[in-house]
Amino acid sequence: MPTIMSSAPFTKAPIPEPPRVITTKDMSYLKDALSWELNAFKKLHAFAQMATDPEVKQCLEKAGRMHQQHYQKLLTHLQNNNASIMATIPQTQSQQQQPQMQ
Repeated sequence: MPTIMSSAPFTKAPIPEPPRVITTKDMSYLKDALSWELNAFKKLHAFAQMATDPEVKQCLEKAGRMHQQHYQKLLTHLQNNNASIMATIPQTQSQQQQPQMQ
């Protein structure tokens, strides 16, 4: 009978800060995440306005604030000037050599 292996805990520490350059693919992921966070915030805010139970209302507002904070944090990652940051990153030798057309 096959056994299920338990997953070992991650041995690597999480990345302390996001990369300085945002790729096109990263931008797509960030746009999706921003959309999800904003949508969650709006829905939770609307549900909190409809709630009649004070405890439920408080929980919904707290969850809404959490999504709003996530949205704001994601926005800060988009405030990089990619062109100026790319200029400071050393180029590899293959990137420096331009193919010559004959």
